[in-house]
Amino acid sequence: MSATHDHTPAHSHDHGHDHGSGGHGHSHAPANFNQAFAIGIALNIIFVVIEAFYGWRINSLALLADAGHNLSDVAGLVLAWAGALAAKVQPNARHTYGWKRATILAAFANALLLLLAMGGLTWEAIGRLMSGDVSLQEQGVTIMVVAGIGIVINTATALLFMRGGDDLNIRGAFLHMAADALVSAGVVVAGGLTLWMGWVWLDPVVSLLIAAVILWGTWSLFKQSLHLLFDGVPDSVDTQAVRQLLLGLPSVMDVHDLHVWAMGTSQIALTAHLVTDATDSGALLHEAEEELHEHFEIGHVTLQLETPAYAQICGLRPGSGCQKE
Repeated sequence: MSATHDHTPAHSHDHGHDHGSGGHGHSHAPANFNQAFAIGIALNIIFVVIEAFYGWRINSLALLADAGHNLSDVAGLVLAWAGALAAKVQPNARHTYGWKRATILAAFANALLLLLAMGGLTWEAIGRLMSGDVSLQEQGVTIMVVAGIGIVINTATALLFMRGGDDLNIRGAFLHMAADALVSAGVVVAGGLTLWMGWVWLDPVVSLLIAAVILWGTWSLFKQSLHLLFDGVPDSVDTQAVRQLLLGLPSVMDVHDLHVWAMGTSQIALTAHLVTDATDSGALLHEAEEELHEHFEIGHVTLQLETPAYAQICGLRPGSGCQKE
């Protein structure tokens, strides 16, 4: 996957492992989560039906509201699954990188959905705290049993995605389900103490504490996904360290136009111009690719080699796209 541009003294080499070129392609997360998504969505749809039924049967606004909230879990899992599937679409003439960025969009949407859901939970908890709602006392056992089912289903679903924590999109799905397991656990604990001690205020207070914890964790996912959407450098990569690594390669005299960005939530790309007087460009390119992958897990590398003379001329052409930084 290399090409020489004869119209300039530059040599361009594109080493895209993600295109199936062999070698040391890298992916943080296991390749296939289809079964995990299918099971998670099915389990959560079943739970929404159970929760809505019992909420209707005992006329519990709390259960009905939580059933609506759990529908957002299904939506979050569908979003994450759609992103993962879209990322596997092969590149073509119109989308030369494929649809890998869909995983970043899905992670961002999942974080936004979870922030909105926790905002709604906070609003409801404040309303119940101010109104002194005693519905938990009246229907406590039923609510605790349904919430207990929620703990099992949400924990089981979260565990399906635990092994993909390095992928931001999969981590978003995991966080969404783990958050709801925590909410359900809070309902059970608060419900038990309320039935035992008569502390009506405990349930909304626990809800507020849980919402605060989840918001704290989700904010990081939201910031990271938004950062990557705008071609920010992934947190795992230190651009100064990358520059020093490239400068330390044999015959490399200067590095400019260095760019690092995320193609998806588990794939990193890099482009750079190397000023060099190397006689064996193939060996230099191979070493650069190996070092970048080993130290920074960058799998899609494009390097342009320039002679010192060309680099000097290039730097004198403002707006040419190759001026030095």
